[in-house]
Amino acid sequence: MIRLLLADDHAIVRAGLRAILEESDDIDVVGEVATAEAAIAYCTTTDVDLVLMDLRFGSGTSGVEATATLRDLPNAPNVLVVTNYDTDSDILTAIEAGACGYLLKDTPPAELLAAVRTAAVGQSVLSPAVASKLMTRVRKPESSLSPREIEVLGLVEAGMSNRAIGKALYLSETTVKTHLVHIYAKLGVNSRTSAIARARELGAI
Repeated sequence: MIRLLLADDHAIVRAGLRAILEESDDIDVVGEVATAEAAIAYCTTTDVDLVLMDLRFGSGTSGVEATATLRDLPNAPNVLVVTNYDTDSDILTAIEAGACGYLLKDTPPAELLAAVRTAAVGQSVLSPAVASKLMTRVRKPESSLSPREIEVLGLVEAGMSNRAIGKALYLSETTVKTHLVHIYAKLGVNSRTSAIARARELGAI
């Protein structure tokens, strides 16, 4: 069972997300909060597997700042950003803060549920719209995979988790996630499986 916390400053958004998520037998929405500070406070006293985090709240701590704080907790929950904002800097800043993935609020319910299950185990996920935006941004002659990105993708192909890849390459787990975001963008994909398949097609791995 995935223990999930909703963090969004709009009650109607939280209600909509809860309605979708609670239809699944493997997801338990254990709480909801309206501020980033409340999300941090909740997770310091309650076991949570995944936080669905808005990027911007009305005031105070941002979703990015809260994500970084949450990921430093002893029993750190995974964080999946769900927001209306899709600028390159927003996406990359959130991932670098430790978020497992990035979805837009217009993501179809089936994709949201799939992303929640993926992010809950610490795997990276991007909504197709976000992956497409990043791909368009980096689609240049120099956008081929770097040696390090090929190395990371090769370990993904071997079935290793982000944490295991980080240990193998002496990188932080956050750095591995950032590499994966760049890989997804360059290959025009939004999942580990698709990245491996596309890289094989291109002869990159």
